[in-house]
Amino acid sequence: MNMTQDELLALRHRLEALAIDYWHEVDFNWGQNAHAYYTEDALFTTSQKSRTGRAVIAEFYRARQARGARTSLHVVQNFRVQPSAPDCAQCNYVMSLFAADGAGVLPSKPAIMIADVRETVVRQADGAWLYALRTLRPLFRDDTSTTG
Repeated sequence: MNMTQDELLALRHRLEALAIDYWHEVDFNWGQNAHAYYTEDALFTTSQKSRTGRAVIAEFYRARQARGARTSLHVVQNFRVQPSAPDCAQCNYVMSLFAADGAGVLPSKPAIMIADVRETVVRQADGAWLYALRTLRPLFRDDTSTTG
């Protein structure tokens, strides 16, 4: 798909902001509204399991919160975007996950996982961009369990 450099930069900025907002929702609101970032039939694959559909994704985040106190930071880096159609784009970035059970302040340690994230984002009729596909593929990890 042909876009000017300015159009591509604007799209990249918008979709990077979407990813950062999503992970902020997960880190600071337990992901209570995370399902709203996905299409109804979205596929979300974590380091442990695939989940299909907005309702299943919502249940994952409810169960995550029910586990008890957890402190996490999902850090987005090296964001790239490739438009594939006027209303569809592929995003790729590195996500560093700092997380541990318990309420902060916790001891500082290296990231428990560094993952390659691949996403398909689709613009809706109202102009909102939603995730149709998100896949996290671990590149590095330690022995700390993730909630995924």
